[in-house]
Amino acid sequence: MTQIKSNFDDEAPAGVDRLSASPRLFENDLLDKLSRVHWSTPLFIYTPVVALLLYVSLKALSPLAVAGAAALGYLVWTLTEYFGHRFPFHYKHPSKIGMRLHFLVHGVHHDHPNDPLRLVMPALLSGPIMLIAFVVLRLIFGLPLAYPVLTGFIVGYLAYDMVHYYTHHANPTTRLGQTLRRLHLMHHFRDPNRGFGVAAPWWDYVFGTQHVKSRRRDESGRA
Repeated sequence: MTQIKSNFDDEAPAGVDRLSASPRLFENDLLDKLSRVHWSTPLFIYTPVVALLLYVSLKALSPLAVAGAAALGYLVWTLTEYFGHRFPFHYKHPSKIGMRLHFLVHGVHHDHPNDPLRLVMPALLSGPIMLIAFVVLRLIFGLPLAYPVLTGFIVGYLAYDMVHYYTHHANPTTRLGQTLRRLHLMHHFRDPNRGFGVAAPWWDYVFGTQHVKSRRRDESGRA
C-alpha cells in the first residue's frame, strides 16, 4: 500500500485544488479504482434491494405495519450514522496501522472534502454494513418484520449518501438545504469534533455535539 501523506501538510502542486484533489490510496490499480465511487452508484445498487424488500414486506404485513417498521428502521439508521461518524470514523489510533485505517476510512475525506468520487460509501464498505444490519435486525425482530425495518435502514443510508454529496457539490436555495450544507461544512472547516449528523443533524442537539455560535464582543468589550 502506498504511504499517504495529507495534502494539508505541504504545499499542493501548482494548479491542483487540494480540497478537491483525489489522491491515490493503493498501489493496486483495482483497489484504487474501487475506492472511488460515482455519487449515483448507491442508488443503482440499493434501489432494487429496497423494491424487493418492500414487495416481500407487503406480501406478509399490512401497509400500516410496513410503514411503521420502515420508520423504525430509518430511525435506527440515523443513530448508526451519528455514532458511526462520531466514534469509528473519527477515532485515531496512535499506531501506524490505526492511522492508516483512519485515513482510508475517513481521514482522506477531511483532507480532500470536495473529491467528487469519495463522497459516498463504496460498496465494499456499505455492503458489509447492510449484511450486519440484516443479521442484527433478524435476531431482534425476526422475519418477516425485519424486512421492512431493513428497508427503512437502507433508505436512511441512501438519504445520508445523497445529502452528503449534496452538501459538498450543490448550491441549495431552500432553507433546509442551506442549513444542512452550512452545518456539514462547519464540521469540515470550523470544528471536526462537532456536527456529526449529516442527514440527521438533530442528534447533535440531543447528544450535545451541535456547533456553538461564536460570541462577538462589542466595542465596550462586553459579550
